[in-house]
Amino acid sequence: MKRVSESARALGYAGLLPQVAALLAVFKGGEWAWTALALAYAYAALIFSFLGGVWWGIGIARPESPRWIFLAGVMPSLIALALWWPWMAGWSWPGPELIVLGICLAASPLVDMAIGLKPEGWLALRRNLSVLLGGLSVVIGLMAERASGL
Repeated sequence: MKRVSESARALGYAGLLPQVAALLAVFKGGEWAWTALALAYAYAALIFSFLGGVWWGIGIARPESPRWIFLAGVMPSLIALALWWPWMAGWSWPGPELIVLGICLAASPLVDMAIGLKPEGWLALRRNLSVLLGGLSVVIGLMAERASGL
């Protein structure tokens, strides 16, 4: 892949829509706010896990990849699972976890840079999508206390 296609770019940005919808539902409050919080976490966790799968696949496809790439490939799923645990145990819900997950998403292009991915436009697209999805997740996490007071 030498250049990121327009369809990949368009679909990447369209992938922000579920988090935007969750943000609007949390902001509006009401009966859907609690569900929107859960969906916002689930979507961010799915995307973060997906990125881990991408890194794992790159490690398989490119033997010259750094030795740590497989660790990077499994960490997003493990982090998302660990962040889910406090909810399951009833300790907290869900603001702090969304904030941490959002920060992880926003930082994820650093892995791409360390791997050496350089298709034209790739790092810019990854940076934009990750910072936007991570930022939306952080904002929703900050709004969680207001919304969970339903």
